[in-house]
Amino acid sequence: MTQAGSVPAVPRIVHIARPVLWVNTLGPGMVGMWLAGALWQWEALPLLLWLTLPFNLLIYGVNDVFDQDTDALNPRKGSLEGALIESSEVRTIWTAVLVTNVPFLVWFAVVLSPAALAWIALYVLVFVFYSAPPLRFKGRPYLDSLSNAAYALPLVFVPHALGDTPVWPAALGLMAWSVAKHAFDAVQDIEEDRAVAITTTAVRLGPRGAGLWSGAWWAVSTLCFALVSIPVAAVNALIAGWLVVSLLRDPRPGTGHRLYRHSIAFPYVAGAVAGVQLTVALYLGLYP
Repeated sequence: MTQAGSVPAVPRIVHIARPVLWVNTLGPGMVGMWLAGALWQWEALPLLLWLTLPFNLLIYGVNDVFDQDTDALNPRKGSLEGALIESSEVRTIWTAVLVTNVPFLVWFAVVLSPAALAWIALYVLVFVFYSAPPLRFKGRPYLDSLSNAAYALPLVFVPHALGDTPVWPAALGLMAWSVAKHAFDAVQDIEEDRAVAITTTAVRLGPRGAGLWSGAWWAVSTLCFALVSIPVAAVNALIAGWLVVSLLRDPRPGTGHRLYRHSIAFPYVAGAVAGVQLTVALYLGLYP
């Protein structure tokens, strides 16, 4: 594993921000813009840029700072699946989080509507306090999973920022989807979290229980997506069903880790189906 001290600052910051997961923030932002009725709106550009490195650095940089104990026990850290930081990097991470996020937030405060700002504020606070005390949702079973519904909030604040109304079945569906995916992905970390006394939903329920919890929320998301797009709902049901059944057949953290690469691909596949449908409909004038 490459030592943190030997890596140039900018690539290191990008690594901490986990680019492979930016689809979880930028994707909903793009879909939110399309659901507002246009293939492209320049007014959305600052929001979409913020949802790349800056906001993901906020999510994962803050998480890495407060999870150093458990990350030190986690063999996944120090790879594409997440950075393994050193205590000497904490100040640099906090500085990078502030430098990359504050200018955007100031701009939003100046130009966006109160409704958009309220949802953006909720988005930021939930992800900060997922990791940071005193709330630290990560260590509170069920709240850790439920708080990840915030990943869907770009489907709410991007339309508000563009002067449109959110498509609530899509937003609620992605909220349920995100709750499910959080618990499913946490199965692989059960042993490391338990070793440092972090009780996540996956730790509390165990691999089998977490699989059932995720399956229930993915079923809710499928029903919500069906109100917007049957093909998206069908793809969602197929992939989620396969992931859940695979875990239930062999309910161990190791199975969760083996399935994680497929879980990472899940939003790319489902998002591509949704995105292609929306872009074709917008181009042909069939939507909105």
